Order: sequence, then structure tokens, then C-alpha cells
Amino acid sequence: MAMAIRNPRDPNTLSNYNNFVTSHTTANFNIDFTKKQLDGSVTLNLISTTDAEAKEILLDTSHLNIKDVKVDGAAPKWKLLSRFEPYGSALSIELDQGVYYGRSVEVHVGLTLKCRVGMWSYRAHTPDVKSTFNFNLRSPLPVLASGLPTGAKDFAPGKDGEPGTLLYTFKQEIPIPSYLFAIASGDIASASIGPRSTVWTGPEEIRASQWELEQGTENFIQAAEKLVYPYAWTTYNVLVLPPSFPYGGMENPIFTFATPTIISGDRENVDVIAHELSHSWSGNLVSNASWEHFWLNEGWTTYLERRIQAAIHGEPHRDFSAIIGWKALQDSMATFGEDHEFTKLVIDLKGKDPDDAFSSIPYEKGFIFLYHLEKLIGKEKWDKFIPHYFKIYARKSLDSYDFKSTLLSFFSSDPHATSSLRTLDWDSWFYGPGFPPKPDFDTSLVDICYGLADKWKTLAPFPSVPASASTETTTATATTSTTMDRNESFKPHSSDIKGWTAKQVVVFLETLQSHPSALPPHAVELMGSTYGFATSTNVEVVSRYLGIGLRARDEGVYGMTAKLLGEVGRMKFVRPLFRKLNDVDRELAVETFEKNKDFYHPICRGLVEKDLFGKK
Repeated sequence: MAMAIRNPRDPNTLSNYNNFVTSHTTANFNIDFTKKQLDGSVTLNLISTTDAEAKEILLDTSHLNIKDVKVDGAAPKWKLLSRFEPYGSALSIELDQGVYYGRSVEVHVGLTLKCRVGMWSYRAHTPDVKSTFNFNLRSPLPVLASGLPTGAKDFAPGKDGEPGTLLYTFKQEIPIPSYLFAIASGDIASASIGPRSTVWTGPEEIRASQWELEQGTENFIQAAEKLVYPYAWTTYNVLVLPPSFPYGGMENPIFTFATPTIISGDRENVDVIAHELSHSWSGNLVSNASWEHFWLNEGWTTYLERRIQAAIHGEPHRDFSAIIGWKALQDSMATFGEDHEFTKLVIDLKGKDPDDAFSSIPYEKGFIFLYHLEKLIGKEKWDKFIPHYFKIYARKSLDSYDFKSTLLSFFSSDPHATSSLRTLDWDSWFYGPGFPPKPDFDTSLVDICYGLADKWKTLAPFPSVPASASTETTTATATTSTTMDRNESFKPHSSDIKGWTAKQVVVFLETLQSHPSALPPHAVELMGSTYGFATSTNVEVVSRYLGIGLRARDEGVYGMTAKLLGEVGRMKFVRPLFRKLNDVDRELAVETFEKNKDFYHPICRGLVEKDLFGKK
């Protein structure tokens, strides 16, 4: 048998996945709500990729209590190696003899997992390895997992007053990387949101969630299918999670886990579902080989999401969303600094924590790269490449160099496209820090937002003078600018934003955020009361309004900010608001964090700690 050399492409794993790859995983767990833990085992079918050269299996683990290990039914020597931050503790399993190329070995790991730990793994925790799954999950409450449900059975009575349990089973026949392994259990109800879609959430929230999602979900699926190819996972469902969930959504196959901030009562934030649905092709079927190439997941997904928006709402909406994305890109660049390693499209994560690199950059810079390729090659030709790409790499993982070679190969017989691609500076796109060239976006949907922002800017002080100016000049300028209203004819009224979408409001607010000078506090109060921002239930809107208020040092929003930070755990809102609150009232920021830190997801909590207190 011919032997292929498998070079590891992921620097953020302790496993020797270049020697063994996981072909199938069986997860058997009892979900214990009293102890807040999962107790059970995982069985891995590993295939050797060397000719009996490896005498050890190394698996990634993090915060697991390993109870026992078996290899093909026998008890081997094993040990949990010392923890190596930030990657965890490798589980070392000795083999009596090597395993020949192509042959398999079954590894059984008994373990206990505390459910509040956060990120964890039990095998090669790298997106460069995919396997099929079976889930056997026993719980007193309904269970969801990243597979198709195959039934509930085998009721077991509870002991010592504990409730009885059912065994819930799921099967995932499409290979997925381990980061898409997901389990949820709780007091959840369901409702239909389409012919192949269901929403799950708490019983009290189910009707609002159904109303929010039932109008758009199937339309999103059909638009994506026309762009790429038919949906591969049978059903597409949404689990709306508690407010501590740190992301907008998590693209777990079959069951997207979503933030409750999209349930805003106005159907204005459901495009998050278009994004997570797009992951059904980009990220789930076709995965980045390591987090150094994260843009292949998120840049492609953002691109597909905006193509779905264009198909449903019209082409101007794609550029409108991209303009909002550009502001998110600006914010991330400001956070890291434009020369930072993490502002590149392809980043170096050797010895680094991938969570530290998380930002909007792979989403937005990746989108702009694909948008640029579409314009460079021509949309009609580019649209033929999209399904080709997703067919070539379906059920596989790839890196940026695979993407480049596939793109060049696809257009090699097209002289015009090949000539256009020769003009592309691949090194600058892949390895250049900072901003990409800004596209000439269609601004037809944002011009009205810019116009209103310009009127509000007249209520702001003149831009502050340079730091080198004299104290007398600075004081005089500040006095003059705070008393001068440069547009006395502008009288804000609620009709200013009548008929606007929430996204238009977001653009208006972000335009003011970018202005060199802050609004005076009285203008912030006027805006909040006139336009209803202070009482809005749309977190996308209210968080940006609070950001403007914090910059203005309007003490009236300090308490509102602290209150929101105790109700929402989505990092998109939590981290920027904590930074801004810290700038104006550090005591309140620290007090708010200490009060709510156990509410936040561990990833969110850790990043906010770094923001407030520096590296730990």
C-alpha cells in the first residue's frame, strides 16, 4: 500500500495527529445537573498514517478528569502530561507495538467533565482532523447535540429522589472537526420555523423566538443553495441560548447555537442566522486546517451571508452590511494596532492562544479579499468557482495555500481570468498587516444615515486642539466650543428616523462614534429620549448609543451600561462597553465585572480580565 506523508499544519495542538487520525467518535455521557458535570466515556477509532513508526498516541485534553484508558480492550500505560498553556494537558498512551499504515486502533477514554469549564476537548483538538460521530446522552431533561436525532429510549428511574432519565441518541454521518462537538440539555421547548427547521429555547421564550425566525429561515436556506449547492445536513435548527452565551452564534451542525440578542422583537437581527447557516458550507463542510487560516472559515461565511442578503433584500443591502463590517474592522485594527500580527489574513499562532487573536479581522478582511476576487474576475465567472471550491474540499480541511492553488487551477484555461489573477499581490493580501484596500461600496442605503449624523455633529465641540497647544488656548477653545451651537436650525425629532431599519440606526450611531469630537452630554440625553435609544430592546442599537454616551462622559448612561453588562454576555457588546466604561469610571467597571464575572462564559470572562487588568 502506498504511504502518504501527513505533515501537521496546526501549531495549536499537543496531539500527534500526523501519526493517527480520528475516523469515528462515540460519545457516551450521563448529564448530571446536580454536580454540573458530564460523566462517561469517549471511544475513538484512530487510523495510523505511518508504518508502525509511532509507539505513542497523544490526545489533546483540557480540564478533564481522566478515569481510565483502554486500547483495543486492553489497559495500556497512560499518563496526563503537565499542563502546557494555553493548549491544555496531553494524554499520553503507550502502545506495545506500532500500528501499520491504514490499520485502525480503538481507544476508549473514561472521563468526567465539569460543565462550567468552557473550552475542552478529548482528542486531537485541531480543525485539521474530522470524524463521524455517535452520541449516547442520558439526561433528566431534553438533549440536543450536533447530529441528527435517532430517538429517546431506555428510561431509568431516579435514585434517592433524583428524577428519572432517558437516553437520547444522535448520529452525525458527515465528518466534523472536534470544535463542532456540542451538547445542550435543559428545560427547552420547540416550535417549527420552516419545513426543515425548528427553533428550541426556554418555554417562556419560545413564541417570541418562533415569531422572530419563522419568516426568514427557509428563504435563507434556499438562497444559499442556489449560490453553492443543496444543504447537506438534512435539517437546520436553532437553539436560542441563555444571555451568557458569548458569541452571536455558534455554527454547530444541524443545531445552530444562537445568542438571545437576536430576539429583539423587530426581526432586525436575524441576519445572524444567515451567517450561521452559511457555515453549513463554509467551516462545517469545508474547514480551515488551523486557526492561522481562520479567514477561510469566517471570511467565506461572511461573504456567503452577504450574498444571501443580496438575494433576498437586493444588491445594495450587501454593500450596506459591508459598510457596517468596515466599521467593525476599524475597531479591531484600533484595538490591536495596524502593525500587529493579528491584523494579517494569515497569522502566526505558534506558541500563542488562538482566543487572543479573535476579532472581526478574519471576518471582514477575509470578506473584502473574496469581494475583491469577485470584482477582479467578474461575478459570473466567480460564481462558477464557488460551488467548485465547496465540492473539492467538502468533508476536508484546507489552508490558504490550498485555496490559492485551487483558484489558480480552476481559471487556468481562462486567459482573461488568469491575466487578472497575475496582478494579485498574494503576499500583501495574506501577510500584510493593517487595512486592505477599501472597496468602492454602494452607499445608497447609508447616505441618509450620514446626513443625519452630520446634523448631530454640529452639536459636538470643535475637534480638540493638539496636545502641544498652550493651556490658555486649550481652555479658551473648549469654552467656546461647548457654548457654540453651529446649527441652531437643527431640532431633532422622532420623525428623523421614521421608517429606518435598525442597521441604518447602527450606521448613524457608528458614524458619530467615529467623529473626532464627542457629543456633549446634553445632546446624548436628547438623542436617547427623542429617538427612543435609551429604552430600546435592540442590543445592537442600545450598545452603540451607550458607547456614544460613555465617550461623552454622560454620567446618565454609566448605570445603564453597568445594568446591560449584567444582562448580556455576548463579547461583541461586553468587551467594548467594559473598555469604554473603564476609561470613564474604572471603579464602576471593576465593580460591575466582579459582580457579574460568574455570569459570563469563561472565554468572555478571561478576555475581559485581560482588558481590565492586563495579562494574567
